[in-house]
This record gives sequence, C-alpha cells and structure tokens, in this order.
Amino acid sequence: MIKAVLQFAVLVALFFGTWFALGKVNWISIFQIKENTVSLEKKLGELIWKSYSQGEKEEHNPAVYCPIQQVVRRICRDNGIDSDKIQLHVFIKDEINAFTLPDNHIVVFTGLVAASNNEAELAGVIGHEMAHMEKNHVMKKMIKEVGLSVLISITAGKGGETIKQLAKMASSSAYDRDLEKEADITSIDYMLKANINPAPFADFLYRLASDEAKLPSQVEWISTHPDSKERANYILEYAKGKTSTPKPILSTAQWDILKTSVSKTGKH
Repeated sequence: MIKAVLQFAVLVALFFGTWFALGKVNWISIFQIKENTVSLEKKLGELIWKSYSQGEKEEHNPAVYCPIQQVVRRICRDNGIDSDKIQLHVFIKDEINAFTLPDNHIVVFTGLVAASNNEAELAGVIGHEMAHMEKNHVMKKMIKEVGLSVLISITAGKGGETIKQLAKMASSSAYDRDLEKEADITSIDYMLKANINPAPFADFLYRLASDEAKLPSQVEWISTHPDSKERANYILEYAKGKTSTPKPILSTAQWDILKTSVSKTGKH
C-alpha cells in the first residue's frame, strides 16, 4: 500500500513538474522564430532566384515543361507534398544537373533530361532534389556556410555580391555526406510510394559515374555528389525487398516527344 502511494506521489510530482516546465517555455518566441525563418527563406529565395536566373534561358515549351511537371506532381501526390508550393524551372543547358534553391525553387537542366534513359531515372534525381527541399537542407547548408546573421543582413539589402555567391553555391556544390544520403534514401521512399521503380536511379548513377571521365564539364550533378557508385549500391540495398507495382507517369509517346523536344533545344 505504501509503495503504491509513493508511486502515485512520484507520478503526480512528475506531472506537475512537467506542466510547470512547459509553462516556462516561451512558445510565442518559438513560433516567432519559425515564422521568421520561413520569411527569411522566402526573401532569400526571391533574391537568389533573381540573381541566378539573370542571363539564363528558361524552357517554356509545353512539350518539355509539362512532362517534367507531371513527374513532380506524381511524386507530390503520392507522398503528401503540396505541389502548388513548388516553383519548377527548366533551363536550356547542356549540363546534366538539377538543384534546389530556397523557397521551394527546383531547377532542372535540359541536359539532365537528355541524359535520362527513362522517366524513372529522371524521377530519381527530381525526388532527390525534392527531398532537399522537404528536409530543409538548403537553409541548413546556407546557415552552416555563411551564418544566420549574414543571411539576415542580405535580406535587409546588404550584400549584393554575397547573393551571387550563394546562388553559385546552391547550384553547384554538394551538401554534407549525411544530407546527401538522406536525400537519396528519401527519394527512394518517394519513388516506391509513387509506384516508380527505383532501380533505374541506381543505374543512372553508375552510368554517369563512368561518363564523368569523358564529359567532366557536363556531368555537374555527379561531380558535386561524390561516391556515385557507393550511392548506387546503398540505393539498391535499401530498395531490396521493398515492392511496388510500377505505374508509368508518361506514355511512351510523351516520353519520346520530351526527348525529341529536348534534343532540339541544345547540342545533346
């Protein structure tokens, strides 16, 4: 009886102690920080996008843009991601590359589409970039590289040159190894839920790792994401035993038109 009373007293003490501690937390301040961070990312996204997009040629041909958008929307639909928040851009560039900028900008180069043998390869790379977006890797990287205070000062109108450097960093450099692996694994999860076979993503990494020696200036996405063969191996290992019935996103005709259209936009 005494033991039961003591246990009850301990539980009561823990309950009120936790209640008291939570009462001391400045929840308004915490939510303000989150709100301010979202506002900061939005402003940075506007500034970096404006800086990066100057002088670049964006692809607006529906035969190119719409199929890529369909891939994005399938991944979003089957993974509970709001597709309306994603700002998708397709640039006419030979480099095999895709990257994410703050405020949900995802950039895909036509060179990436040209290098993809099928929609699953393309979906793997897009899913990887979407994972960077959803996991907030972009802001984590920028805060680590330049510091929060610098980012805040940039949005206050100080540091035009720094904005250019941030745009270059976001478009051409890799994340920490752990973040890259998290993005790879998350992309596989996205693909499985969207009924896209993840094996071609690994094939894509193997193939481009070999092509990098021949075309080092064009294989940007591989050169900034090291250990491609290792990544392909753990992608296959992670996907092993996880089944889904592949459902095409694009028809054969749509994929062929996409590839033909892309081939006409540059020297592919």
